[in-house]
Amino acid sequence: MSTTQPIRNGEDIQKLLNYYEQEKPNLRNYTLIICGLHTALRISDLLSLRWENVYDFKKRRYVTHLHVYEKKTGKRSVLALNHHVIQALEEYRNFRMPQPQDYIFSKTTNPAHPLCRSQAYRIVKKAAEATLDDTHISCHSLRKTFGYHAWKRGTSPVLIMDVYNHSSFVITRRYLGIDQDDRDTLFKELDF
Repeated sequence: MSTTQPIRNGEDIQKLLNYYEQEKPNLRNYTLIICGLHTALRISDLLSLRWENVYDFKKRRYVTHLHVYEKKTGKRSVLALNHHVIQALEEYRNFRMPQPQDYIFSKTTNPAHPLCRSQAYRIVKKAAEATLDDTHISCHSLRKTFGYHAWKRGTSPVLIMDVYNHSSFVITRRYLGIDQDDRDTLFKELDF
């Protein structure tokens, strides 16, 4: 049984992003991947976002924090939107010219209907197959990649657990595939 994996290599992340930015330009798909990587939201939560959740149309500016009630857990999450997310959203908003109630990641023909999970999967899978050697990449890889790189950069395990709403660090380590990475490093780097 294969398991969805985080994208461990920074160059691979850039290749994935470049696919919809340069190779096969598509602002919606590019923004979907940027938001997935930088918010750690599940794809179901990303697809339910509307423009009014991220952009204040009266003040003509982006919100600093995104407030989401996670579909799976029902818990409230507050996420800071970083400049990568805002820049991608701004470029896409200028192209799309949406109404506040429109879904951010909608069908091209109807902004009142969000993309379905299977279409989001195909978007991510197509870019991964075209640019990466790893076959275990899916929408959930974007969420896992966030935590994996936060861990590798020294972010407190407690904070990563909190972002994912995990009850223990053992769950978070297994979720991110860190146990196996640590084991692999041990075997590769041990020199007698």
